[in-house]
Amino acid sequence: MLKYSLKQLAVFDAVASFESVSAAAKKLSMTQSAVSMSLSQLESLLGRPLFTRQGNRLTLSHWGSWLRPRARRLLQDAQQIELGLHDQQLISGVFQLCSSQTAAEHLLPDLISKIDNDFPELRIELMVENTDHVIEGILNYDYELGIIEGRSDDSRIHQENWVDDHLVIVAAPHHPYANYEEVNLAQLEQAKWVLREQGAGTRRIFDGALHGLIENINVWKEYEQVPVLKSMVKHGPYIGSLPFLDVEKDVAAGTLVILPTPQLDMKRTLSFVWRNDSGENPLRDCVLSEARRMIKERFKNKRF
Repeated sequence: MLKYSLKQLAVFDAVASFESVSAAAKKLSMTQSAVSMSLSQLESLLGRPLFTRQGNRLTLSHWGSWLRPRARRLLQDAQQIELGLHDQQLISGVFQLCSSQTAAEHLLPDLISKIDNDFPELRIELMVENTDHVIEGILNYDYELGIIEGRSDDSRIHQENWVDDHLVIVAAPHHPYANYEEVNLAQLEQAKWVLREQGAGTRRIFDGALHGLIENINVWKEYEQVPVLKSMVKHGPYIGSLPFLDVEKDVAAGTLVILPTPQLDMKRTLSFVWRNDSGENPLRDCVLSEARRMIKERFKNKRF
């Protein structure tokens, strides 16, 4: 016989998410005393402390960290059993997805629209963050699936390539470099740059491409927002480095120019990431399957 209940595991998971009894109680529509009692009973039944207190925060203990992915898998399986027994759509519910900017702006609107049409009971909750924050949220169980730019070396993360892209150096048509047949490293070093912030996957790839080639560049401003960077390049004396997907329409419209920089290799991949220990997840599998199919259809005759 099991000593613990699914409700106790749900309370444990909520407290782990919010690092707070009061916040977990609000999320679960329970009183704080009921949450505290449920958590205390679970720790007593398991004979292990699941949290350590740091001021007003509750952080997972060693045993709590061990238990959490296993508890989440049990809760997820229980939800699927309940849906199946009630003859409800198994592909239903709320799914948390966090993506870096490029995919969120240029790929996910089509994907979410397809899912809304084919799986009306599945609702995608989308958050947009830079790559470091996406990975942090996945590791903290804030999201079930993430999309990042570049690679993650964290052994706790499973990564699957989705679509290839590359960074380009862009300038306004009026910029002195705009008509050059080739822009060399010395000229790049002398330019005024506007770039994504540290922690963004785009910035990491850009810095890696310059490593060992250019010691210092003149970074005038750093911003999280791609539209701000494009506007500054279009109307000022700056150059920038952005994903091709982000500037494709601007280049076609003639408001931005891609500078020829053959000495730089800035290929990159947009990838899905999720926790290695997250187990089977039919909602995640559905999103991944639809995403693979969409990219195959969208880019089957296109090369970057």
